[in-house]
Amino acid sequence: MYTVADQLVEILEKAGVKRIYGIVGDSLNPITDALRRKKTIEWIHMRHEEVGAFAASAEAQLTGNLAVCCGSSGPGNLHLINGLYDAHRSRARVLAIASHIPQSQVGVDYFQVTHPEQLFKECSSYAELASTAEQAPRVLMSAIQHAYSLHDVGVIVLPGDVADAPAEAKDLVHPPAFARETVVPDHESVARLAQMLASHDRITFFCGGGCAGAERKVVQLAARVKAPIAYTWRGKDYFEHDNPVGVGMTGLLGWGDAYKAMHESDLIVMWGTDFPYFNFLPTKPAIVQIDRRGEVLGRRCRLDLGICGDVGATVDALLGMVEEKKDSDHLDASLKRHAKDVKDMNAYMDGNDKESPIRPEQVTTAVNKYAAPDAVFTVDTGTPCIWSARFLCSTLGRKTLASFNHGSMANAMPMAIGAQKAYPNRQVVALCGDGGLSMLLGDLITIAQYKLPVKLMVYNNDCLDFIQLEMQAAGLIPWGINLDNPSFAAVADAVGIKGFVLDKSSQVDEMVQAFLKYPGAALLDARVDRDAIALPPYISLGQAADFSLAMVKQTLTGEVKQVWNTLAGNRKLFKP
Repeated sequence: MYTVADQLVEILEKAGVKRIYGIVGDSLNPITDALRRKKTIEWIHMRHEEVGAFAASAEAQLTGNLAVCCGSSGPGNLHLINGLYDAHRSRARVLAIASHIPQSQVGVDYFQVTHPEQLFKECSSYAELASTAEQAPRVLMSAIQHAYSLHDVGVIVLPGDVADAPAEAKDLVHPPAFARETVVPDHESVARLAQMLASHDRITFFCGGGCAGAERKVVQLAARVKAPIAYTWRGKDYFEHDNPVGVGMTGLLGWGDAYKAMHESDLIVMWGTDFPYFNFLPTKPAIVQIDRRGEVLGRRCRLDLGICGDVGATVDALLGMVEEKKDSDHLDASLKRHAKDVKDMNAYMDGNDKESPIRPEQVTTAVNKYAAPDAVFTVDTGTPCIWSARFLCSTLGRKTLASFNHGSMANAMPMAIGAQKAYPNRQVVALCGDGGLSMLLGDLITIAQYKLPVKLMVYNNDCLDFIQLEMQAAGLIPWGINLDNPSFAAVADAVGIKGFVLDKSSQVDEMVQAFLKYPGAALLDARVDRDAIALPPYISLGQAADFSLAMVKQTLTGEVKQVWNTLAGNRKLFKP
């Protein structure tokens, strides 16, 4: 019998889906059985559905294609929600199949009952229940179209008895229609921006991930108007390399002269970014924002001009209107400060004495040095974000994935699974926090089972390091942050992944090379200094006072050794 499940698998195949991440079970069984019989789409058996959703998000972000995850009724599909939130906020094309209790039992408080079509509304652009066999392919096609066209999550809620029913509406088994339109800005707005560029002397560009594909044109325009380019973390992949006017990142993870260049401008042009940290944006300069999504214009800061349009189309129009500027004082000053800031930031790149605690800057720099030129890096939320943003160099072939907007812990290892499945011949390196990795530790077994050559580096400092910094910056005594970690290398060895232990500063280069060159899956348990401080590019007087207050409180409560370790271990950062 040709069932709805068979029909849906055919539609997914025609949509170009290569694999599905999930866990088999009860209401999902008709779908997985159809996959077994059809043999055209790979089933990736996860240990936790959340890992499957993160993996699908990573695959979609890297390839630009539709990626799929699924979970069985009730608890199974509820586990998807955190990864789907990340995909939604990262604008990844992900389809989630949330299987459901029998349609005949809806509304009578049946076993494992939830309302997925309501639960997933907030983290998707489409979430609908397929109530009949005739309706099911239409709902699936709509979910796919929403996911693809809107760069978002689409959810089909599929009762098990509907999936197992004879298929109807067979004419709907056809390839989805995918298209991407170019949003062309109106001429009047572009002409006004050209006038603003001509009439201002201290211009800074602030660029984000929305510049992808147009970054060379943006650099060309910036050089013409003598504007330094500051960028977001998502913009780092596009603007750190081959950019003679780049001055680093602003925000909590920031480095270089980005913050100062923006605050010393009389005009800021925001290209393809909806940067959420408004407190890092200046208020005095004139501000222009360009984005293809008109709904995001002006929601972070005051705008003097908002332009709805693709970055590439806008720059193309401007290049014919804007003449070369001669005054480069603002750009020259920013580049000079930037070079000094980078030198100061690299104070700990080479470590300290040979047996001192390992600085995270040192081990991250080694990973950057020895990783492949086209490596994919996945990064946990927390201090791994800081170290990777500052010490992993983007190149033309490299790509970095993180929970950029959702800010979830435990994303790096799951995303590495999706990245490695999408690109089996590329090096994939996950930079994991010890707190993050231990959250979803079970899917190390998935990496071993599928023999994925993922490289996992763990910043093992026995604490929730970023939370410790947050508490200190707020004038609080760090509390509830300590972790009693196992040997992550031993855990890796136990599940079939090669474990390496790095506990001496003198061994960093040798151990990182061996770890990255290992032919299969490997985990590097790097015992890094828990007292390493990552300073933001700008510290207010209030933040400095709160940090000092936290140090005094710790001293008064008997934590003198902890305070001394913090101050002594970071002495290079506090030099005049």
